[in-house]
Amino acid sequence: MGNIIKVGMADLMVSNHPSILTTLGLGSCVGIALYDPATNVIGLAHIMLPSSLQAKNNSNVAKFADTAVEKLIEDMIKIGARRGNIVAKLAGGAQMFAFNQTSDMMKIGLRNAISAKEKLAELKIPVIAEDTGGNYGRTVELYSNDGKLIIKTIGHGVKQI
Repeated sequence: MGNIIKVGMADLMVSNHPSILTTLGLGSCVGIALYDPATNVIGLAHIMLPSSLQAKNNSNVAKFADTAVEKLIEDMIKIGARRGNIVAKLAGGAQMFAFNQTSDMMKIGLRNAISAKEKLAELKIPVIAEDTGGNYGRTVELYSNDGKLIIKTIGHGVKQI
């Protein structure tokens, strides 16, 4: 099935077919999986925070939902994707710890998922599937042959979106 390429935390990768992009341990982090069905180009970002605008050290574009989405699309286009074809799937954004529910600052998982969706909407990239929220971690695998996203969890089994 081609190369298996690991994407680390606060990192992103793109690849041509045949390949699988995978990232481990999405807790409050969100995996942003992009796919161009016409060219089978895929991209995956493992973002940690919603916005680069709220961070003092924002040099790592892959760390933030807003900048990671832009860079993923740019890198995918460089290797042959067509912007108008790209679709998105999201996974992660869990609430890993119990906090006082009045504090939105602590709801990083939810904010990451919302921020990713807002940026994708702004760039007219449709989100065709998501598996976000909950209170458990996820490992994901994005396949270039058909854009399927396999999500593996501890205690919640394996699913495909």
